[in-house]
Amino acid sequence: VGDQGEGLRHRGPSRRSGLPPQRTPGDASRFDPGYPDAVTGSAPLVIGRRLRLVAPGTPAADDGRLEVVVPRGAFGSGEHETTAACLEALEGLPRLAGARVLDLGSGTGVLGIAAVRLGAGSALLVDPDPRAVATALEAIRRNRVGDRVSHLEGTLAAVTGGPFDIVLANVYADVLVAEAERLVAVAAAGAPLVLSGLAFEQAF
Repeated sequence: VGDQGEGLRHRGPSRRSGLPPQRTPGDASRFDPGYPDAVTGSAPLVIGRRLRLVAPGTPAADDGRLEVVVPRGAFGSGEHETTAACLEALEGLPRLAGARVLDLGSGTGVLGIAAVRLGAGSALLVDPDPRAVATALEAIRRNRVGDRVSHLEGTLAAVTGGPFDIVLANVYADVLVAEAERLVAVAAAGAPLVLSGLAFEQAF
């Protein structure tokens, strides 16, 4: 995480589709073994100090954590360590309350939805892959954040309505490099950027 123009941390949707060729399981310590997933039988993901990612249909826990329902169908389940790293970074941002957030390469929409759960005022999710869009729209519905989270099927070039107070981009590193100028252009002065990604060749 850093202010506008700084280099940051890394995740990985797809170079062309917004989806990675495969998912890599994250650190097993992120799983909460005492809270089984009612749908898949696996435990939800406990991330950072305040977040828990759960599958649709998982009974709510009462421990003060903010839950984000994450449907399967696109990158961003939280299992990949780059996604988890972005969520941990997002959780610690001092300017989150009421912020306008852009989530580029949004996949399931987990980052943008988590942002509003953590207090952001609104989030715009952007992804060129129709499968990711469908999954994110389902996630928006299941998390009941349709009044604060919207989705654009497309690329950063199609984004209007900036500048944004926080910019999130969990995409391949070559995409971050190619879109660096646009990412800075859509960010408000001094806005933090949370950037994460895999080098394209490392994903295969």
